[in-house]
Amino acid sequence: MDTIIQILIFLFLIGFCGLACGRTLEKRHYRYIEQRERQNQGKFLVTQLKSFPALRPGGKAPKVMMSEVVIGSDYLKTWFSQWRNLFGGEMKSFRTLQDRAKREALLRMSEQAQSEGYNALGNVRFSGADVGGNTSGRKNKLHFAAIIATATAYDANVS
Repeated sequence: MDTIIQILIFLFLIGFCGLACGRTLEKRHYRYIEQRERQNQGKFLVTQLKSFPALRPGGKAPKVMMSEVVIGSDYLKTWFSQWRNLFGGEMKSFRTLQDRAKREALLRMSEQAQSEGYNALGNVRFSGADVGGNTSGRKNKLHFAAIIATATAYDANVS
């Protein structure tokens, strides 16, 4: 009986610590992303338009930019997703992975463009990639959010 209680306490502590650590790290990353987004607010234009109407005449030539971001899931989130997969339904925990990866990729592209003297990104596109081998049929899969972002950097008339 004591062994069962010890095992239950151990499993509770692992689950609680896993949830607490995973959520803490995720919230910390979101705060970091939001801080960087606030710094760019109003200084940098981002659009999905294919053609860019505000191009500055005589400015720098447009340049293609790219950013790759891979964010891994923690083991507890992966374990919960396997249970969700067994019963069906949306895996909401992985939505945050995708959101963080997209926002991080866009921020990295924006920062790279600003460092090269551009002030706008146009034709922004996001693509996903399978870096964890999720399509290979492996049993012990790790879940990742892998995003490749591309855009064209412009020297624009931004007011």
